[in-house]
Amino acid sequence: MSNAFFKVPKAINEAVLNYAAGSPEKKQVKSAIAEMKQSPGDIPMYIGGKKVFTDKRKSIHPPHELSFTLGTYSQGNKDHVEDAIAAALEAKKQWEIMPWQDRAAIFLKAADLLAGPYRAKMNAATMLGQSKNIYQAEIDAVCELVDFFRFNVQYMTEMYAQQPESVRGIWNRLEYRPLEGFVFALTPFNFTSIAGNLCAAPAMLGNTVVWKPAETQIYSASIIMEIYEEAGLPPGVINLVFVDGPTAGEVIFNHSDFAGIHFTGSTGVFQRIWKTIGENIGKYKTYPRLVGETGGKDFVVAHGSADAKQVAVALSRGAFEYQGQKCSAASRAYIAASIWTEVKKYVKADLGDFKMGSPENFSNFINAVIDEKAFDKITSYIANAKKDTNVEIIAGGGYDKSKGYFIEPTVIVVKDPFYVTMCDELFGPVLTIYVYDDHKYVETLEIVDKTSPYALTGAIFSKDRYALDVAIDKLRNAAGNFYINDKPTGAVVGQQPFGGARGSGTNDKAGSILNLFRWVSARTIKENFVPPTNFSYPFLDEE
Repeated sequence: MSNAFFKVPKAINEAVLNYAAGSPEKKQVKSAIAEMKQSPGDIPMYIGGKKVFTDKRKSIHPPHELSFTLGTYSQGNKDHVEDAIAAALEAKKQWEIMPWQDRAAIFLKAADLLAGPYRAKMNAATMLGQSKNIYQAEIDAVCELVDFFRFNVQYMTEMYAQQPESVRGIWNRLEYRPLEGFVFALTPFNFTSIAGNLCAAPAMLGNTVVWKPAETQIYSASIIMEIYEEAGLPPGVINLVFVDGPTAGEVIFNHSDFAGIHFTGSTGVFQRIWKTIGENIGKYKTYPRLVGETGGKDFVVAHGSADAKQVAVALSRGAFEYQGQKCSAASRAYIAASIWTEVKKYVKADLGDFKMGSPENFSNFINAVIDEKAFDKITSYIANAKKDTNVEIIAGGGYDKSKGYFIEPTVIVVKDPFYVTMCDELFGPVLTIYVYDDHKYVETLEIVDKTSPYALTGAIFSKDRYALDVAIDKLRNAAGNFYINDKPTGAVVGQQPFGGARGSGTNDKAGSILNLFRWVSARTIKENFVPPTNFSYPFLDEE
């Protein structure tokens, strides 16, 4: 039995490797890519610690190389979801009473496995399956996921240490129980780290999980499960199923033991889930926890005092890294007329230097968008913009899906700040810019605030502190992550807890202690050392 208060290793952000020419890490990733392409995988579901294969196999193709088959995965059905729930509930009996330090050790080991022997494999899987260049894969699939594991262990200990005051004769304690039931993790394609964290954060606190990843992230999801198994995660704690959304929802949201959902995805899907849960609220043993990070229409505002080159780089990187497929990607910008000519020149120069193609060629900055549905949606907006005489495409505008889902980084300049691409979430490599009169700065900030239903990320560029203060105030509710003289992407665990409000989610801040509080149900315990033996109180005596 433990008889000490243990200190966990202090969490420090994982260093990002640079993958320079001739570096050992570059050679390792290229070798991992070659090995994966030479040995197509057959990916199973993981239910109760068992690998589950089905007769229905689906092929996996890199978004940038549609003719190549990376492997197959087994598609499940309603029965597999029910089996996963049963496995999670059975595993919970032991998992929730496991000492916290043992749960911590599993995820700390997972962090070191990922940062070490699995680094190249995880990067390669993300590059191939999700069409990310090596730098985008490194900061996501390795560094951010490692940080989630390590920092969440540290936050867990800090949370457990928060205890109530006690007075003489009484000992008050606060117990942080896992939720009663199972947690559903519904994860996106665009960040491998988010997929890993959405199932791991609740599990770390004693919950058991049914995890449904996006179909287009299954290739790297399987590597996450390999790491969990090698780290010693017991069977049934995290169960990985490959089913469509309606199939999963039909079973999970009608189950009496459903205790919560950890979600990243579209606003529309999350709202439908919320509505379904509300309609089924009488079926559950407890009120489910709903934690979601959803859409965004993220902005950059450049004041007339801003440095044009800094603004241009923020737009080039913030809008087009990972083809704009980040929840935080800059997709609308408001540039003061006095600096627009310079900003335009620098942005066009940057985009002119971008190379587009397969991430296997490390010189390519731009790769493919995730699938045909995304390609068709994004390009429909570009096609409509080309026909509109009131807008101008100043860069890009080309696209082709004959070999892969490639869309050129596209910049649209509009005269109407409420033009459709200033308002709708496109989730692709399209940036729309509105040039405003310098004298209408405050009015423009008000337009920024009311243009979309979202409030995820945003940025302000200015050398004028008064102008910054005005923006900070006017845009108080417009972004959950607000950046001053920086692009609106690239939140780091432990430094910028991530999440937004309004139509962008519940703002429970992944990568902070706030998120972990959502996965526990506290119990207050009061112990009286000397209980009273007489009901009477002094006030009852008249004299």
